[in-house]
Amino acid sequence: MTEAYIYDAIRTPRGKGRKDGSLHEVTSLRLSAHTLNALKDRNNLQGHAVEDVIWGNVTQVGEQGGCLARSAVLASDLDESIPGLAINRFCASGMEAVNLAANQVKGGAGHAYIAGGVEMMGRVAMGSDGAAIAVDPSIAMDQYFVPQGISADIIATQYGFSRDDADAFAVESQKRAAEAWAANRFEKSIVPVTDINGLPILDHDEYMRPGTDMQGLGALKASFKDQGEVMPGFDKIALMKYPHLERINHIHHAGNSSGIVDGAAAVLIGNKEFGEAHGLTPRARIRATAKIGLDPTIMLTGPVPVTEKILSDSGMSISDIDLFEVNEAFASVVLRFMQAFDVDHDKVNVNGGSIAMGHPLGATGAIIIGTLLDEMERRGLGTGLATLCIASGMGAATIIERV
Repeated sequence: MTEAYIYDAIRTPRGKGRKDGSLHEVTSLRLSAHTLNALKDRNNLQGHAVEDVIWGNVTQVGEQGGCLARSAVLASDLDESIPGLAINRFCASGMEAVNLAANQVKGGAGHAYIAGGVEMMGRVAMGSDGAAIAVDPSIAMDQYFVPQGISADIIATQYGFSRDDADAFAVESQKRAAEAWAANRFEKSIVPVTDINGLPILDHDEYMRPGTDMQGLGALKASFKDQGEVMPGFDKIALMKYPHLERINHIHHAGNSSGIVDGAAAVLIGNKEFGEAHGLTPRARIRATAKIGLDPTIMLTGPVPVTEKILSDSGMSISDIDLFEVNEAFASVVLRFMQAFDVDHDKVNVNGGSIAMGHPLGATGAIIIGTLLDEMERRGLGTGLATLCIASGMGAATIIERV
C-alpha cells in the first residue's frame, strides 16, 4: 500500500470564543481561507496540486453550514479545480479529516490532500444545529442521553478521580502551555491572523490563564451539579444506566474543562511522488488510524478503547509510543487515559492542552496532530499517538512516525 506522509501542519492561534475575543469578527469562511492560503504559500502549491480539501466543522449551521470546505477553497487562493468535502465527527472532525485524507492517499485515490478544520464557537454557538440525540426524545430516552459535562463527571465517579485530581491536572495544563509559548515551541506551526490590510489581529492563544492555581479553581462552582441534581435532573438518567453508582460526583467546572474558542488548522498529506514533484520533504508518515463507537451515556471514554484498537491493528503496544496528545475535553478524560494505560504524565500533553488553550471543535483533531509532530521533532522522538473523545460515544486515534 502507498505510504501517506505529513508534509506540513499549521494552525491559527486560538481566540476566546465570545464577543470580546480577538477573532470574533472573523467568519468561519475567512479563517478557513486564511489557513488554506498559508499552507498553499508555505508549500508553493500551484494549480490542481491536491486532490481535495477535507474540512471538519461540528456546528454545520448558518455561516458554517453548507459545504464550508468548498466555499473555503473558492474564497482562498487555491485553484478552483480543487473540490471540498465538509465532514462532521463532532470533536474529532479535524482528526477524521486527516485520517480520511491519509487513507485516500494510501488507497491510491490521489497524490495529495489538504485536511483540517475550523470552529468559530463565538459566532456559531455549540448545539445550535439541534443534534437529534440531544433533542429528539425517540433516541435520547432510549440511549439515556446526558450532556457531556455529566458524562465527564460520570467518568470521575466511576474511576475515582477527585476534584483535586482534576484541578491539579488543569493547573499543570496551564503551566505547560505558558512554558511552551514562552519557549516558542509552537512557532513552527502558528499562522498569525491578519485583517484585510495585513495588520495583525491575533498571534497567540489568548484563552490561557497562566496564573491559575489550586486556590482559584477551588473557588469555582461545579458547572454541571445543578443540571444533574436539580433541573432537568440528568443524574437520575445516568444512575438508571449505572445503578452501581450511589451518586454522581460533580467535579468539573470552567477551569478544568476545555475552553470555548475560535480557531482553524490544516495538514498537508501526500505520497512520495507528490513530495518529489513539489520539492517537499516528508516530516512523518501516518502509520495507522482508527475510530470506534461506545456507550453514549458515559460517552467520553473513547480514547481508551480506540487506543487499544489502533495498537492491536498495528501490532504495537503502549510502550512503543514515545509521546501522546490526548485532547483535554475535560480533565477526567485524560486522567482516565493515563490510568488505563499506566502512562506517565511526562509523556502526555507536554505542552498543555485544550484546558489551557481551548478546544475549537472542528479544528482540534488536526491541531493536536500538528502539536504532536512538532514536539516529536523537537525531542528527536520516533512515534506518537493522538486521540480524542467524541460526543455521543465515539473515539478516534492516529499514530504517526517520523521519517
